[in-house]
Amino acid sequence: MSEQRWVRLSTEEPTSTVCVLGTEMSLDVCGAAPSGATAFDVWGTSGVNLYIIHNGEVLKIPSCVPKWPLDCKVEVVVTMDQPSAEVNEDKVRISYYKDNGRTPMAKALLHLTCVEISLDADTNRSGTVQRRAKNKKNWTWGPEGKGAILLVNCDRDEPQDKMDNEDKKLESFLDRRDMSLMILTTRGPEDIFEDHQLVLHVSASDADKVGVFHAQGKRKKLSQHTHVLGHGKSSYVVEPSCDEEEHHFYVEGLAFPDIGFSGLVTFHATLLEATAKALPEAPIFNDTVVFRVAPWIMTPNTLQPITVYVCSIKGNADFVVEISKLSKKAGCRLIICPEAENRGDRWIQDEMEIGYTQAPHKSFPVVFDSPRKRELDGFPYKAVLGPDFGYVTRKAEGKGNSVSTLDSFGNLEVSPPVTVRGKEYPLGRVIIGSALPMPHGDKMVKVVRDFLYAQEVQSPIELYSAWLLVGHVDEFMCFVPASDRKGFRLLLASPSRCYKLLKEKEQEGYGDAMMFDGLGKDDKEISITAILADKSLRSINEYCQKCIDWNRDLLKEELELEEEDIIDIPQLFTRSSYSPSKAVAYFPDIVNMLVLGKYLGIPKPFGPIIHEQCCLEEEVRRLLEPLGLSCTFIDDYETYHKDLGEVHCGTNVRRKAFSFKWWNMTP
Repeated sequence: MSEQRWVRLSTEEPTSTVCVLGTEMSLDVCGAAPSGATAFDVWGTSGVNLYIIHNGEVLKIPSCVPKWPLDCKVEVVVTMDQPSAEVNEDKVRISYYKDNGRTPMAKALLHLTCVEISLDADTNRSGTVQRRAKNKKNWTWGPEGKGAILLVNCDRDEPQDKMDNEDKKLESFLDRRDMSLMILTTRGPEDIFEDHQLVLHVSASDADKVGVFHAQGKRKKLSQHTHVLGHGKSSYVVEPSCDEEEHHFYVEGLAFPDIGFSGLVTFHATLLEATAKALPEAPIFNDTVVFRVAPWIMTPNTLQPITVYVCSIKGNADFVVEISKLSKKAGCRLIICPEAENRGDRWIQDEMEIGYTQAPHKSFPVVFDSPRKRELDGFPYKAVLGPDFGYVTRKAEGKGNSVSTLDSFGNLEVSPPVTVRGKEYPLGRVIIGSALPMPHGDKMVKVVRDFLYAQEVQSPIELYSAWLLVGHVDEFMCFVPASDRKGFRLLLASPSRCYKLLKEKEQEGYGDAMMFDGLGKDDKEISITAILADKSLRSINEYCQKCIDWNRDLLKEELELEEEDIIDIPQLFTRSSYSPSKAVAYFPDIVNMLVLGKYLGIPKPFGPIIHEQCCLEEEVRRLLEPLGLSCTFIDDYETYHKDLGEVHCGTNVRRKAFSFKWWNMTP
């Protein structure tokens, strides 16, 4: 049903009003009727469509009924099919009669001017603007869903010190490509707007969420793009002109969805009619378009790697060489952050997470800068942010927002796509680590957690990771691609699996084989038998296994995994010398690996050498290579493991975006 407007009439003097194309006007026939009138008839000029609604039946005039009873149940509806050439070009007349009289006792005359006003955007998500679309006021999810999409314009297309959306300037057409087009069409007699105002506006609460530029002039040069909405400005008066019937507006997002902001932004084009002097205009028409700001989306290990990041620091040249070789095998670009930029901070995984944002007309990667305050703090903004590469961060400020190790992004992962009890998660699920729900248990800082939950499309799962000194989920879990089952395997660090392997080797007669053999540190070497006999080590690993099993059960439930989807990777932990109640990896943490397609960069565990082969490496190859994966073991002992991190902690990856469009899902 078209939008309907109630119009009052008068028998004392003609009434003039505007009829907007595509709308209906319901005439207040009874309200204008003189005392004693019992019937009426209706006449209109050729440009007017007249309908009578009587007893639920719609009849077009002229009809076989010459007069109609003056009854509030009888409704007169007016529509028009094209904009008027002149003001008051068309007319409608209501004639009132008493009883069976033939001569009208009074007449009400309505002068009409038809104009076209339509606010349009890419509501069917095809990449082009749909004209006069229906249901523009609603935004719906799913493959049959409707509603326009807006990108946060958080990249930096031109050399400057800010992101593109941090000012009121449009610096380049490259910048404009990140924006969504919205077209306001105005057709009709130019004179009609002398007594009317057309206002484009958003709510005051949305004025800091979007920016709008009006492209004026026939050629729409860059200099003719005027900032009209956003950065606190919530309304703009549009000046219609017969020379410019289409007004092009370019809309940019200023903020991602977050706590208190669903991501939905509503634009209105409202026509205001002048009233008596010294009184404000009255609204007579409104057209509405709803946009949703595109979310920030994480990418799992199963997606194709594009770029690998690593820091160059004193003493890690060999590590960088190995990462370079692995990146080359995987066909990835390698970016090395020099020591002048990292200032000795090697933990590039903790500093940032690279995801992306996407609209039907464009997508680009976006780096999420963690709230940790270390030497790499400026790297994402200074070196990663750039043309078609966006930036977002959340600052942990104020009471209750103190940053802990849980806020580093080694504690932020995402699963591959899954279906859980019939509900699809086509973009996977975000995974973060927290403490148990104790009064003083640490959690990832609230501003980051709120941001991740607000994106909606990757419903987060919170695991228990605070049993570890560093407390990151990447210390005990990892996803690797697989061609069968769900398309991946979950790797979990397993003390039980490690003890079982070492016991098997002892029973085979290799109890004297030394852990940390080949490391070149005699004081570190310890035999299989001695490890198995160490009751204190056994005790901490039994505790760690219970913590991992808690997370195992949670992941099985939240990702709907079966045991066949999980691979236990042999790993031991030990008590931290900094905090005896917390655990750290006893030998380099195998699951803390770099995944580049089928190529895995795995921390070299320095396990017991049996038949000239590290038994831990041999076991890992046995478990993973049947999946088509290639295992490369990288020595990170001195430069990463001793400082409580491994290969994954020291690298970062930008991956290809999902082929699945986020708006086609149902959160």
